[in-house]
Amino acid sequence: MYLLAPMTATVRIAGPKDAAAIAAIYRPYVLESRFTFEIVPPDADDIEARMMNPLHPWLVAESARRVIGYASTAPMRNRAAYRWSVETGIYLEPEAQGRGVARTLLQSHLELLEERGFVTAIAGIALPNDASVALHERLGFVLAGIERGVGFKLGQWVDVARWQRDLAPRTAAPLEPLTGPSPSESA
Repeated sequence: MYLLAPMTATVRIAGPKDAAAIAAIYRPYVLESRFTFEIVPPDADDIEARMMNPLHPWLVAESARRVIGYASTAPMRNRAAYRWSVETGIYLEPEAQGRGVARTLLQSHLELLEERGFVTAIAGIALPNDASVALHERLGFVLAGIERGVGFKLGQWVDVARWQRDLAPRTAAPLEPLTGPSPSESA
């Protein structure tokens, strides 16, 4: 088995200046893979708009002052009772894959979500995706269920596994999740 050398990456909160790099990283996933169900790649303006909710932070990983990956957060569902649960996503440039960047980025993301008062992180993983499943399992996610054939992309019906990680114990009356600096203040 060939192992790639670890890659050193710095993780920070993403801001508007990162939107173009994030869009460029995400574009091939949209066009060439079943790992996302988007069909039309979002441009930098679309990405920036998605990042603007200060309650749902996005992080980027940088190496040599260049964005090589990102982790996103979105509401799990739009109903108020779901507000302590978030859905996460993580995408890397090809040369960053298999070099420890994903683990560093996702671990940092989970720690930030926990600090902000979220209780559950959910990852939807289009199957098959052994690398993503292994990453999430290493970071404490457990399989919550599989949605069979819920998406059709690139000529195939695709299953999505839902992986869940608890970030905090369930309490009778949880505190409201905290917002952080807005992405525009972080850039």
